[in-house]
Amino acid sequence: MLLGDEAIAQAAIDAGISGIFAYPGTPSTEITEYVQQSKEAKEKGIRSDWAANEKTAMEASLGMSYAGKRSMVCMKHVGLNVAADAFINSAITGANGGMIVVAADDPSMHSSQNEQDSRFYAKFSFIPVLEPSSQQEAYDMVHYGFDLSEKYKIPVMLRITTRLAHSRSGVVRTTPRPQNEIKLPENLRQFVLLPSIARKQYRELLDNQVFFEKASAEGGFNAYIDGPDKSMGIIACGLAFNYLMENYPDRTVPYPVLKLAQYPMPEDMVRKLYDTCDTLLVLEDGYPIVEEMIKGFLNLGKQVKGRLDGTVPRTGELNPNIVAASLGMENTTGMPVPDLVAGRPPSLCNGCPHIDSFNAMNEALEKWAKGRVFSDIGCYTLGAFKPYEAINTCVDMGASVTMAKGAADAGLHPAVAVIGDSTFTHSGITGLLDCVNDNTPVTIIILDNATTAMTGGQKSSALNRIEEICQGVGVHPDHIRVLKPLRKHHEANEQVCKEEFEYKGVSVIIPRRECIQTLNKRMRQKFAEKKKNEKK
Repeated sequence: MLLGDEAIAQAAIDAGISGIFAYPGTPSTEITEYVQQSKEAKEKGIRSDWAANEKTAMEASLGMSYAGKRSMVCMKHVGLNVAADAFINSAITGANGGMIVVAADDPSMHSSQNEQDSRFYAKFSFIPVLEPSSQQEAYDMVHYGFDLSEKYKIPVMLRITTRLAHSRSGVVRTTPRPQNEIKLPENLRQFVLLPSIARKQYRELLDNQVFFEKASAEGGFNAYIDGPDKSMGIIACGLAFNYLMENYPDRTVPYPVLKLAQYPMPEDMVRKLYDTCDTLLVLEDGYPIVEEMIKGFLNLGKQVKGRLDGTVPRTGELNPNIVAASLGMENTTGMPVPDLVAGRPPSLCNGCPHIDSFNAMNEALEKWAKGRVFSDIGCYTLGAFKPYEAINTCVDMGASVTMAKGAADAGLHPAVAVIGDSTFTHSGITGLLDCVNDNTPVTIIILDNATTAMTGGQKSSALNRIEEICQGVGVHPDHIRVLKPLRKHHEANEQVCKEEFEYKGVSVIIPRRECIQTLNKRMRQKFAEKKKNEKK
């Protein structure tokens, strides 16, 4: 019984990977954690360390592929934005050892800034995509994806969504295969994207599309399922196929159905459905990418329904009730939630060190007008809510530092950036370097809780080295101030903040105290070890 994430991880182990590279991000985090905790993976020497960000993870995975080994890189959908430079170019370099890019999308934005659909990146890059409808299919697709990658020398995207990543089902494993031996590319210029080489390989990539389409039609994951009622044909993409089937307990849909799980889209299958049925209904989690493509090459007069015309809601993830409504079936949503049940937004944990940091910062800023604190993505983003109301922006990883720089360059003073220790090494260092180069009057508050707390307590790349990094970038040591965020130090911490906010140069404040959750976990483990030793 495995989560979708766990099924992908186990499949990667069984398929002979030599390394998995990732930066934690819901809903993809558990893939890498499963490999890290796997005794089997340790025995096989599979690398599974966290990377500084998604771009470095993507490039490390590509490097392992260059050496002939199988590799996997995992990220959430917005992480693919960070890795986009390497991802898009990897379609032109191609792969050597099999390489799978897992992109975990988050429709409905359960823990994300947007709903973007990673299939657009793959379509833009001309990279094949696999989109499983179940945990078993996710497991099987990993094996197939590595074979496909090595056959056509191309990275393959495995696109999943939150609901599949975090739901559980029985999975049947196949016989594990050994890891590849090191084998460098036959063409040692394959990965050299000088224009003369890139132009040739780009043409080859375009020429290979016909083979990718043939593989999509013959791979066995796409399926045309006939039905007697030709008034409508249904295209169900990935997990949407399960939502469709949940509305038919006997798993017999009266309409013809195209189960779509591998891209490029099998045009012949789509055309057969179009020619057979009066109208089409497209069910896909995310953006209406399939619907738009169908209207592009089958704009021949018949109605194509889906997210674009409102038959399916334009935003949010699918569910069986939404699918039922699109089919004209009875709405089974259930009773509305009573007013007595109040929505409860997430909040900082009791004892969280960020609370004391925000309190000191807020009081130090009281003499200036509100609206000058630029923040980032992490637990500390919850400081936007009452009672703190401490931050004013949250755009993308690392944007706190660079937005504060831009505001300072516009004349805002003080301009304050609040960023976490892990986010700082992910994409804050380069922004700090810009500040140092221009001697911008900004104060960067790096909240150091010694972990990547928001995604479950993974190791931070900044652990025990933030001061050294800041000095190496060029911040003057006199303006690198370390605080202990505790209530008893409030007045001293507030005074330090005031001094650095007044300073007309680059300053860094580092409030340092361990995350309360990782501390509790560490103490529980320590207590358990003590009890275990006493019994011995």
